[in-house]
Amino acid sequence: MTEPVAAGSRGDPSTGERVAAIEAVDVSRTYQLDGVSVAALRGVSLTVQPGDYVALVGPSGSGKSTLMHLLGGLDRPTGGRLVIGGRDVNTLAPPEMATLRNETIGFVFQAFYLLPRTSAVENVALPLVYRGVSARQRRERAAAMLGRVGLGHRLDHRPNQMSGGEQQRVAIARALVTEPTVLLADEPTGNLDSVTGAAVLELLEQLNAESGVALVMVTHDQEVAARAHRRITMRDGVVVADSAHPHSVHDRPPSVDHGRPATLISAPSAEPRSASGSGPGHPSGGSGGAAGATGRLPREVERPGGAA
Repeated sequence: MTEPVAAGSRGDPSTGERVAAIEAVDVSRTYQLDGVSVAALRGVSLTVQPGDYVALVGPSGSGKSTLMHLLGGLDRPTGGRLVIGGRDVNTLAPPEMATLRNETIGFVFQAFYLLPRTSAVENVALPLVYRGVSARQRRERAAAMLGRVGLGHRLDHRPNQMSGGEQQRVAIARALVTEPTVLLADEPTGNLDSVTGAAVLELLEQLNAESGVALVMVTHDQEVAARAHRRITMRDGVVVADSAHPHSVHDRPPSVDHGRPATLISAPSAEPRSASGSGPGHPSGGSGGAAGATGRLPREVERPGGAA
């Protein structure tokens, strides 16, 4: 009997072998600003395997947010090769890209991007609308996911009736309701106080360990980054350090392929948690929802230069 592929691995059904969740080879991204070319990424190579837990760190302007948008299929590279869920994004038309995002990527942002006049269960169910799932099944699946993140008792509450931590849990449930291969989290604890942020981070780690979804998190918090199993450091549009390859990245030319990381153990860390901030939710966005299915970024995360 052929051994089944682990949950979240999305392996090749003909061979049972795992397919990398995301693979970037010598990826670059250049923007034109007032007639001037600005290189936000200058040859980034990395692989995210199912079950990875990665912290993406670097100073402002290092290119980490640009890379995050590329990895999530919200933007396309200027050069190089980017494969998401086994598909080369350069070969996909916009509707195909939207479908790929909806099926493969979950998004969690620092601002929660919940629809303010819509209940928690309806917010979570939004990505399933684009799947053609019936209204009854959407509610059932959304309710089950809210229960999984500890909000089974808040199904019909609107965002303004919830705390910041509860709103972020709703956003996480929305990101996971489509059963993505990769969860991209951009400063997910940045709008939360330290105690609430620690609880949200622990939840993300638990989901990573239990479901096998790869977790890629952009953070400025060094204590948060230290909890990840793998740490990628960016500077000036290149990867300068990758803990999966401690001797193969730093000071290499941007065009060098830095290799593929091994699959990481997905057990949650037992170290002390740390996070910061607190704030209300915002409309629009979500995993495979407004951003994932229409190809449009929420207005608050659009950026002219993309080099954040």
